[in-house]
Amino acid sequence: MISGLDFVAVPSRDPDRAREFYVETLGLRPDGKARYEFWAGDTCFAIWDPERMGGGEFAPQRNAHIAFHVDDVEATRAELEAKGVEFLGETFDTGVCHMALFRDPDGNDLMLHSRYKARE
Repeated sequence: MISGLDFVAVPSRDPDRAREFYVETLGLRPDGKARYEFWAGDTCFAIWDPERMGGGEFAPQRNAHIAFHVDDVEATRAELEAKGVEFLGETFDTGVCHMALFRDPDGNDLMLHSRYKARE
């Protein structure tokens, strides 16, 4: 039935501020056809304002961390911290991957992620 994933979206109260964060701070590639859509590799990442688009009251997305792949979590974390991004605790090692949790300006949960070996 399902043949793919078209996009992932997070809510925002201020899409222009969110756009600046995702493009300028995180370095996602803007979509040439949609102001509030960006690309992380082959995945479209979107921002939407639920209060303006009929989705009800704004609430940040929590506990469903969008995992942005990076080659080196610690190096990327240091780069983002230098840009003012605050992380939630220390980077942790699951035994198969490294993860560093943070939030966007609207409070949506995000993660830097890098798998370094297969789960046994």
